Amino acid sequence: MHIYVDADACPVIRQIEMAAKVYQVPVTLLCDTNHILRSDYSAVRVIEAGADSVDMALINCCRRGDIVVTQDYGVAVLALGKGARAMHQNGWEYTNDNIDRLLMERHMMKKERRSTGKTHIKGPKKRSAVDNERFYHTFSALLTQVVSNEKKLFPGQ
Repeated sequence: MHIYVDADACPVIRQIEMAAKVYQVPVTLLCDTNHILRSDYSAVRVIEAGADSVDMALINCCRRGDIVVTQDYGVAVLALGKGARAMHQNGWEYTNDNIDRLLMERHMMKKERRSTGKTHIKGPKKRSAVDNERFYHTFSALLTQVVSNEKKLFPGQ
């Protein structure tokens, strides 16, 4: 099992690493050349800047049983298709039960922006320490579940 993070502008890298350390699960942060990341725990892969280059590199790395953290619905659906688990940086999990609705909502919002001529809608409220704490707890619970399932499948490892 491995954790892959779509790390360009990801606000919860520290929380991911804290949870991963508990189970000694490796983490890879993927970012493009426009971002500089350093980590004492995670491997950092810098991908050449380009449309979807980090997304495609992440999807090429992930496998069944891995965990992907991304705010990109497209990356999430591809990760789910490979049998990985996917979590949004706000602490909710993408699933086969909710991904179609999320993609449809994204499509409808894009369509609305085009029809009104608005190119930007009001973004989310500013992230707080409570948001980060909530993410840590939900991510830790997911990690606990995945590690537990892995131990059942591969006892003695």
